[in-house]
Amino acid sequence: MPAPTAPSFHHADKQTYRRVAVVGALFCAAFVMISLSLRPHPVETRVLVKADRLVRIAGQATPAN
Repeated sequence: MPAPTAPSFHHADKQTYRRVAVVGALFCAAFVMISLSLRPHPVETRVLVKADRLVRIAGQATPAN
């Protein structure tokens, strides 16, 4: 005979479990959004600097030394 398993919150009341899971997911999403919005954003990224340099030198002739 298998050993009896301990009752779990999930099987006891599925509606309450779903409600708790949804509230937990909302708190998690809110935490992630707040932490991303408070993180300092760089003013100038490396990709933009490289693209700007390529645009500036695109029409210039290369020096022949």
